[in-house]
Amino acid sequence: MQAGNLKEVARLFLQFGLFGFGGPAAHIAMMHRAIVVQRKWMTEQHFLDLVGATNLIPGPNSTEMAIHIGRERAGTNGLIVAGICFILPAVILTGFLAYLYKEYGQLPAVQPFIYGIKPAIIAIILAAVYPLAQKSFKSVGLALLGLAVLILSLLHLNELALMFGAGFCWMGLQVARKAVQKPGLPGFFPFPLLQSMQIALSAASNTSVFWIFLKIGALLYGSGYVLFAFLDAELVAKGLLSRTQLIDAIAVGQFTPGPVFSAVTFIGYQMNGWSGAAMATLGVFLPSFVFVALLNPLVRRMRNSKNLAVFLDAVNVASVAIIGAVCIEMGKSTLTDARAIAICLISMVLTFGFRQLNSAWVVVGALLGYLLNF
Repeated sequence: MQAGNLKEVARLFLQFGLFGFGGPAAHIAMMHRAIVVQRKWMTEQHFLDLVGATNLIPGPNSTEMAIHIGRERAGTNGLIVAGICFILPAVILTGFLAYLYKEYGQLPAVQPFIYGIKPAIIAIILAAVYPLAQKSFKSVGLALLGLAVLILSLLHLNELALMFGAGFCWMGLQVARKAVQKPGLPGFFPFPLLQSMQIALSAASNTSVFWIFLKIGALLYGSGYVLFAFLDAELVAKGLLSRTQLIDAIAVGQFTPGPVFSAVTFIGYQMNGWSGAAMATLGVFLPSFVFVALLNPLVRRMRNSKNLAVFLDAVNVASVAIIGAVCIEMGKSTLTDARAIAICLISMVLTFGFRQLNSAWVVVGALLGYLLNF
């Protein structure tokens, strides 16, 4: 049975790795559809708890969600297989693009494909957020908390501060309401103790590349955009990478499927060839496997603890609100003409009307966008 589950996990996450366009919010939406709606591998509540948990540790959220699901479905082997299968397609494609970029000095013209993908992704995210919101907004108070987080997220407040702020605020309110003294929240989250390592090298060695990206993977919270700001300070400011190369890496992270963090493969290649690409990729993703392995067994205990369940409920509401804010921001920048709106509406009809439909059809949106640009 375990071997059968392992094959299921490998097949599903290879599919996500090949067709998972759009960043963490879209990836989590696709996983929700496949795992909860279609295959029923876990309940809506537990999926939501895992989403909340991934937001409380550093690293790429959708990759950590893939690793959590693999662990739930097929144990420790599933944890490793799910993560590798989700990451690998993006890493291979990004490495190939990095090679072409270094040889020819430019990226292929992919903007028409992105034009069609983004409106379709908005529909996928909305279809996933709706049932998660129904499950997480358990009371008027939690709904108001979610609205407050949504507004603050649109004002660009730090995501981690919103997550922990919502959790502690809601837990404090519940404790005050019951007028019962409870012990404080224990330190159960596996925060890294990795110290910042300053590497003063004129040319990056493989060891330095590995440690730079290990530090990033172990300490960085937030989206891919936060990653790129961090890289600007870590690499561009120290002369290890040009700003043009960083901007082109951002483009690669956006138009390739799978985790946005795979852009580090592109950066590692520019720094030190294929071995640099391998070291950067290993460094940035390795902490996620360790953190999830430590955190996953604790999620059910959190749900079973009265105080921690209250905390987790608020974190879940904040997670849904932040995904909603991402969707709104994407809509503002994407739905700017009739063609994009049409693709989004058609996609919404498909996602809401046909709940069993495979998320890989998002590629059709890319093709439609390409055709509409002629």
